[in-house]
Amino acid sequence: MNERQEKIVDIISRRAVSTQAELMEELEKAGIHAAQATVSRDIKALRLTRERSGQGRYRYVMPRERAVDVEARLRAIFSQCVTSVDRAQNIVVIKTLPGLASAACAAIDKMSIRTLVGTIAGDDTAFLAMRDDDAAEELVRRIRKLL
Repeated sequence: MNERQEKIVDIISRRAVSTQAELMEELEKAGIHAAQATVSRDIKALRLTRERSGQGRYRYVMPRERAVDVEARLRAIFSQCVTSVDRAQNIVVIKTLPGLASAACAAIDKMSIRTLVGTIAGDDTAFLAMRDDDAAEELVRRIRKLL
């Protein structure tokens, strides 16, 4: 995956993008100029699909099997560095071995979780802000399964 494609994955994981034109605009904002044909080829190479979002619009999403690959990587990282996970309302708190909280956050950021608002890592503690309490509880369950 090249830098432009990585940025496309980052963009669609953080906001709803429904057209190639919108995706091109977001790439431009990130300082990456790409022609429509190039973006179209990237969409095919990444095997992006469009699914209906909550507002009745469509948005680009990663293919489901890619999420499985990320989950496998996440499981490996988590089994080696995470010591505990809990939540306080919509905030998920992950405790890790010293110096590994940023690795845990990086792995979670790559999961393209739609209900994840953001992550912040210290040395051995990571905070994940979720959209609501239910999303936080679901993520805690998911992480505990990985452990």
